[in-house]
Amino acid sequence: MDAAVLATAASAAILAGESVRGRTSPNPPVGCALVDASGELIATGATEPAGGAHAEAVALREAGERARGATAVVTLEPCNHTGRTGPCSHALVEAGVGEVVYLTADPNPLAAGGADFLREHGVAVQHMPIRVGALQPWLHAVRRGRPCVTWKFAATLDGFTAAADGTSQWITGAESRELVHEDRATRDAIIVGTGTALADDPSLTARHPDGSLYAHQPRRVVVGSRAVPTGTNLDRLGYEQYATPEEALAALWESGARDVLLEGGAGLAQSFLSAGLVDMVQAYLAPALLGAGRGVLGGPVAATLAEAHRFTRTLVRPVGDDVLIELERSD
Repeated sequence: MDAAVLATAASAAILAGESVRGRTSPNPPVGCALVDASGELIATGATEPAGGAHAEAVALREAGERARGATAVVTLEPCNHTGRTGPCSHALVEAGVGEVVYLTADPNPLAAGGADFLREHGVAVQHMPIRVGALQPWLHAVRRGRPCVTWKFAATLDGFTAAADGTSQWITGAESRELVHEDRATRDAIIVGTGTALADDPSLTARHPDGSLYAHQPRRVVVGSRAVPTGTNLDRLGYEQYATPEEALAALWESGARDVLLEGGAGLAQSFLSAGLVDMVQAYLAPALLGAGRGVLGGPVAATLAEAHRFTRTLVRPVGDDVLIELERSD
């Protein structure tokens, strides 16, 4: 198929997967696009909530008979196992799809093998490696056997999250705060420490600029032994509490969470980093300098530069006057 058509279909599949982030765990947010022989996009699909149809099945359902002979572009290799739903590789064969192009190989040994099954049944298969942002947390989670942890913080250019007098609202601009809430709506859970819960009385909700709530709300998780007082925002909204980061991640994994956001505070971030539990970083940097104040971490996580926790840069994006830098573990 023409490279330009494939690129367009891949973009459509990626957008479909992005549209369901936060609503599919423990399944990955996969997108699928079906293109006919003339290059026309005939259907798209995205993973439904757990227990519902996978992206390929949604797209095939929309396409109907037009799927016969079509090319399916999928952000993740079609699964080859029966869980709550049947194998997507089998559904593609039964629908008469002529070619499947997948952007990401499936690292899950229980589900992998779809590409081989398709080839064995006469379907042309192509692996077109493209980094799919919506899938990265799920991929990290599958490899590590625990939820992917993204540490998010906002700081001045010299690394402070609050001034020497304790003031911290607002370091970053309105555009950054709006993007943070948009991102929260794509996560399975938000984690804070008891210090943050007691000092800031956060709601940990995902809100539109007008204060209304996004349709999807992440679970609210507190880590630490101190009790959260009654009458606080968390008490009214409901939350989960665990003693340690490891206990929190184990419980979240068992209950289906795969993509969690670590928001604070500095002591909890230090604990997660020291334990090797941070997989991604979102740093919102404001064009401001303080020279003193509260740092992003509660203490050292490395004794020497050689022991520093290093990440790979995946995104640099201006957000209003601020800059968002996203990093990812490379191991």
